[in-house]
Amino acid sequence: MRTNWGMRAARLHALPVYVTLLLIVVSYRVEFCRGQDYVETIAPPPEQDNCNGIFLSYTFISRVKEFPHLKNASAQSWAFKSEAVIFNAGEEELQAWKMFIGFQHKEILVSASGAVLVQATDFPAAVGNGTYLAGYPMADLKTSIETAGDYEQIQVRIGITGTQFGVKPPRVPMPKIIRLENDGYECPKPHRHGSSVMLVCCRRDPKFKAKKIKGTKFLPRQNGDLSFTYDVLQAYASSYLAQVTIDNNHPLGRLDHWNLTWEWMRGEFIYNMRGAYTHKKDGSACIYGPAGQYYKDLDFSQVMNCEKKPVIADLPPYLANDTKVGRLPYCCRNGTILPKIMDESKARSIFQLQVYKLPPDMNRTALSPPQKWSIYGVLNPQYSCGPPIRVDPTEFPDPSGLQATSTAIASWQVVCNITRPKVKQARCCVSFSAYYNDSVIPCNTCACGCQESDTCSQNAHAMLLPAEALLVPFANRTEKAKAWANIKHHPIPKPLPCPDNCGVSLNWHIDTDYRKGWTARITLFNWEDFSFQDWYAAIQMKNAFPGYERVYSFNGTSMPEINNTIFFQGLPGLNFLMGETNGTKKNEPRVPGKQQSVISFSKKHTPGIDIQHGDGFPSKVLFNGEECALPLELPRPGNAGHRSHQQRDLSIFSNAAPLSGELKAVLLACILAMDLHGDKVFFEGDSLEAINWIESWNRVVHCWKMFAQSELSWMSILIGAEGGFRTSGVVA
Repeated sequence: MRTNWGMRAARLHALPVYVTLLLIVVSYRVEFCRGQDYVETIAPPPEQDNCNGIFLSYTFISRVKEFPHLKNASAQSWAFKSEAVIFNAGEEELQAWKMFIGFQHKEILVSASGAVLVQATDFPAAVGNGTYLAGYPMADLKTSIETAGDYEQIQVRIGITGTQFGVKPPRVPMPKIIRLENDGYECPKPHRHGSSVMLVCCRRDPKFKAKKIKGTKFLPRQNGDLSFTYDVLQAYASSYLAQVTIDNNHPLGRLDHWNLTWEWMRGEFIYNMRGAYTHKKDGSACIYGPAGQYYKDLDFSQVMNCEKKPVIADLPPYLANDTKVGRLPYCCRNGTILPKIMDESKARSIFQLQVYKLPPDMNRTALSPPQKWSIYGVLNPQYSCGPPIRVDPTEFPDPSGLQATSTAIASWQVVCNITRPKVKQARCCVSFSAYYNDSVIPCNTCACGCQESDTCSQNAHAMLLPAEALLVPFANRTEKAKAWANIKHHPIPKPLPCPDNCGVSLNWHIDTDYRKGWTARITLFNWEDFSFQDWYAAIQMKNAFPGYERVYSFNGTSMPEINNTIFFQGLPGLNFLMGETNGTKKNEPRVPGKQQSVISFSKKHTPGIDIQHGDGFPSKVLFNGEECALPLELPRPGNAGHRSHQQRDLSIFSNAAPLSGELKAVLLACILAMDLHGDKVFFEGDSLEAINWIESWNRVVHCWKMFAQSELSWMSILIGAEGGFRTSGVVA
């Protein structure tokens, strides 16, 4: 007992010492916390203090060697981390910021926190040629003046992770350049701060004059080849009704059977739609996800789509007046959006969707559009789309018919532009031929892509062909190409070139070249098993465009304001490019759908034009808006003795009395009608000489008399040639 009381007394005597030590520790911890606060407030670089604009920086942080470990340093991959910073040090708010990082070491981005890829590409994304980043969720950077220096509102930090190749320590894989891509700013060449930091200050361009617009809270609407408008029409606490409008603004742009996709960023899902539908209708992702936990009483069997990345398509025309899913203007056209030059009323598409939200966005004003928009068609241009940008609410005519307007609750715009197809990634191709050379230069090898194969070469040049070989599929051209190479003493590559793999091909043939003018013939081949309605083609001519006169079997429009373009579309009743069909006999090759016309040019406005040295060939060809791959070479003079029989027939008239350009074109149409008559001797004979020239001459004379006596049009002659224009083969 005494021992216990003694111990208690000793503890009481030691209490002041414990209290003193505790106070020391507490005071030390307080000082330590103050030290942490001080350390976290890192002093900005001097360049940022001296920047009166937008300050950008890129900092390489670290890297780790990835598997597999290779001895080849250039092939070794490294996982890297870096950080990009955008800081508004100016006096004006930066809206919808966009930054370019010029990666140059075959980088593959895996993530970029605080930003999205402008090209709407999913991670991982190959960015070895550089990439554009846009802000999400923080797209606007306010000024220090209006936020009292709040870094959370005037600055964004982008954490970047990815893979790079070929740069091993101690070298640092830095980008080539960083710059701000917003209009009205100019960025000097960035400078390095050490080996791992790149800095640049972008300032307002004093020469930039922004368009005068009314005072608005949001950015003005942008121009682009294709634009989407995402309008919120009705807003509730847990859902909202949105309308999507697609506008085709490019004079040569087009979409067929369009498919639209985007990515929901905050757990939203589509409850129902009007004017469109999703390819997948499945509510299971909602039932087993956060939506099912929050909406416990909702019948998810009625939900349209719960995918994070839905694929949306237009409705067919027969549902246009359906009271449940149709009855919207500009909807239900099976995904066809035409250029305005063809039909302005078909240059727009509209659909609506009911969107359900998830916490913490459960209020009327918590509205966020989807990101990473992308759209593609069957055989159409490839579009690259930017991020949604908040714009002024869209105004609509009052539905009651009164002279009043109603506005959307909120509106965003997505701008897309046509991109040029990469090599061997086109979807249509062109072949060249001419009267002065009896070989056809076919479409390029793998013009529309190739799969890995050991039976053909993806890099060998396409073999020259006889004219009749253009009428059969590639699989049936091999023997013709080999025989032609033997006749012409051309080498035969081993292995043989791979096919072009294009669904649509065009042949441009120089028909005639005389003192006052010349003519060409364009033929369209459809190798797909479906037809193209309201098709069109466009060609750009560098030197020959001023001499364009007319096209005889199509509707042609001269468009000098668009890089000297000639626009062709089918006449009424001929606006379908039919699909490939079976041959008339069991073992015959399949027959492509075809359309063809003669085009006449005058030399009056193009003095010095040299047709035989390439001035008569187009520099760019488009089909339904898609740029087609052109041959790598042009037909060369030197084989004029082996001309097609049309040219031999025309030579009969060369010594006769001069004919006007129109009469010559009519005569050519007569001869073309003869060819399209379906002469089996010509197509099934052993050579071009197998044709019965006497009977051919009689047909031409008969055709000419028909025109002279009954004043029939050239079109009547063509169509009257026993329907041959649409059913028989054509000679390139």
